[in-house]
Amino acid sequence: MLVESNRLLDFGSGFYTTTNREQAVRFAKSVVAKRGGSPVLNTYEFDESGFGDCLVRRFEEPTADWLDFVAENRTGKYIGSRYDLIMGPVANDNVYSTVLLYMRGFMSREATIAELRVHKLYDQLVFATPAAFRYLSFIGSEAL
Repeated sequence: MLVESNRLLDFGSGFYTTTNREQAVRFAKSVVAKRGGSPVLNTYEFDESGFGDCLVRRFEEPTADWLDFVAENRTGKYIGSRYDLIMGPVANDNVYSTVLLYMRGFMSREATIAELRVHKLYDQLVFATPAAFRYLSFIGSEAL
């Protein structure tokens, strides 16, 4: 069951994952530092080839389309297609200030993308609808 988020995130509401273990561990530890508890790393797998009946949006790198998509989601103004799975770079804490400058009109789209391309951007995969969950399998958990 998906619960609509009350936070404005890069790719909208959904179940956020990454293929980068380091990023996942860092995120789990930062959430625990803010909310308490013990960090756990859950591992999943999915077969992307099975997504033929799902609407998938993939961003290979920070582009104008990616930047506008993130900005619209972060401001709650996105009104486009409802994707089942969204994949692309994450506007994490290291680069979000650059995206924020763009969103507030202090940087052009071109300057923002050029700045973002100098950073190592990790990926995020967002399972945004129940249809996407059919292709996601839980593998295991690891206490950190």
